[in-house]
Amino acid sequence: MTHFHSKRLPRRGVVVAAVAGLLASLGLGAAGEAGAAPPPGPAASRWTDQAHGFASLAGGTTGGAGGKVVTVTDQASLAKYAAAEEPYVIRVAGSIAVQPFGAEIVVAPDKTLIGVGDSGEIVHGELNLKPGTHNVIIRNLTIRDSAVEGDWDCKDTDFDGIQMDTVHHVWVDHNRFSNICDGQLDVRKNSEYVTVSYNRFENNNKTFGLGWTTDVRTQITIDHNWFRNTKQRNPSVDNAAYAHLYNNYLTAQADPGDPVWTYGNWSRGRTKMVIENSYYRDVQHPYQADATAELVERGSVLRNTTGRHDEWGAAFDPRDFYAYRLDPAAAVPALVTRLSGPQRRIGDAVTLRVPADYPTVQAAVDAVPVGNSVPVTVAVAPGTYREKVFVPATKPKILLQGTGQDRSDTVIVYDTPAAYGGSTGSATVRIAASDTTARNLTFSNDFDEAAHELNGEQALAVKTTGDRIVFEDTAFLGNQDTLMTDSPKLDVISRVYIRDSYIEGDVDFLYGRATTVVERSVIRALSRGSDTNNGYITAASTWTGNPYGFLITRSRIVSDAPAGTFHLGRPWHPGGEPNAVAQVLIRETELPAAVKAAPWTDMSGFSWRDARFAEYRNHGPGATVTADRPQMSEADARDHTVAHYLKGTDDWAPYARH
Repeated sequence: MTHFHSKRLPRRGVVVAAVAGLLASLGLGAAGEAGAAPPPGPAASRWTDQAHGFASLAGGTTGGAGGKVVTVTDQASLAKYAAAEEPYVIRVAGSIAVQPFGAEIVVAPDKTLIGVGDSGEIVHGELNLKPGTHNVIIRNLTIRDSAVEGDWDCKDTDFDGIQMDTVHHVWVDHNRFSNICDGQLDVRKNSEYVTVSYNRFENNNKTFGLGWTTDVRTQITIDHNWFRNTKQRNPSVDNAAYAHLYNNYLTAQADPGDPVWTYGNWSRGRTKMVIENSYYRDVQHPYQADATAELVERGSVLRNTTGRHDEWGAAFDPRDFYAYRLDPAAAVPALVTRLSGPQRRIGDAVTLRVPADYPTVQAAVDAVPVGNSVPVTVAVAPGTYREKVFVPATKPKILLQGTGQDRSDTVIVYDTPAAYGGSTGSATVRIAASDTTARNLTFSNDFDEAAHELNGEQALAVKTTGDRIVFEDTAFLGNQDTLMTDSPKLDVISRVYIRDSYIEGDVDFLYGRATTVVERSVIRALSRGSDTNNGYITAASTWTGNPYGFLITRSRIVSDAPAGTFHLGRPWHPGGEPNAVAQVLIRETELPAAVKAAPWTDMSGFSWRDARFAEYRNHGPGATVTADRPQMSEADARDHTVAHYLKGTDDWAPYARH
């Protein structure tokens, strides 16, 4: 089968060429200092859940990807899942106060810990990664208040925010650390392939330290972090093989009567450190290096700094290891103050990748928690997935997103006819959940009806029963009963919005009782080789109490069937149900010559004249007006728009997003 490509125009890349443009695009105001920004490189987006820097190398850091998603609200659940042997994406909702004060939450390999929204917190406790731990992501959390009153140096306690010893592949991103007794973040004892990005470090003495080893093995990227009201270790880096610091913002140092140990970045031991385009304001000893270490600094801005500004040795070139986005130093204060720390944009969503993290689409859906309350994206890479997919009613707010350039790049297909499982059982994809969206995908049932003689040749590509379902830039491929939009029972109204899409079939291939809008789409009526009757586009079974069934608007119906051989629809009364009275309006749509002059017809003894069929301002060779073609009046048409069909009692307006 063939189908049309999306009518959407391709997006063009945007290159930000100046600091002012960069800040304006982020709504950050003026930079205050001029400076050109290079075009963004191939580095990851600020919001992606893909690790960058050193954590992206040597196999990368994926955390709990591939495991189930769980949401925790108490210490017992957090400790249970964090220490589990299997991978988990652990979402921390609200504030979790750890007992006893300063206690450890042990984090095992293959975990993602992420705050829900921007209010996930761990209070009075420490996340601890024991030796051998690997592949851990910690994002979007606030870790705070394990400081001991009156014990500024914390010599007798070891209450860190996050402590890791001899680990590898860890990404610490978009967290806030505040008022921790000892180190807010300690990366110790030969830990490798670590990235620390977009965090806020504030209100602390010994802030961020690396080392506690005589070996020189650690590779670490530290970017876009904000150090504010911190005294020392911002960071201190001892015996690291490679330490790349860029676009960090250091300001407002704490100095409780001890200026000697108040400093910014320190390259210690045999560390090789590169600092790029950072911003130092009101900082003593902004960057310094031991005689045995190396430190290369370039492009940074210094305002009201005193003390050491050491630079010696060749260090290394970070671009020999990875690509990265280097923002202009002048933009760093505005960028980092807004974009560091927990962000709702990160905490309000989860992305599950197929097949990178989950082998099938169904496996990713299975990983979504029952009663899911946050958006989850199932990102499906280009390819053909021969599987059946079921999204149960207990798993709302899922986005099925094809990641190819075109919807035809990503296909979910199976070949079950109704003879082997009934109409519902034939569906390649079945969506029972509400608030589900599918985008940039092709759904297909490739059962070959011409090659089989069966009693039930209906073969659905998709069946929906949930409410507030959206299909954007999607294709539905099949023959009989391609797409069924339904509801849980006759008098329950479900709504489906289909836009910029493609639907093909021959018999009743757009049908059901859901209120369904098809807008700006192409509908292909396939020929069955008949000179008189090649099929029916719609078969609505709208509840008589529902004024809105199917609306096809501003679309194109195309066909290679002979002229005058296709019906626009017929009224379906499942099981002879008298209260299923079809409502279909086709308005402002192009009709082909294949449409019959009398395009509505009876079904199973029910007259089409008793249904609610109408047209309004259609055009094209098949859009003639006859006595057998009811035309909607101007007055009624004003009450039969996309908005009227979808509004419901909750003012649902998915079309307004475009």
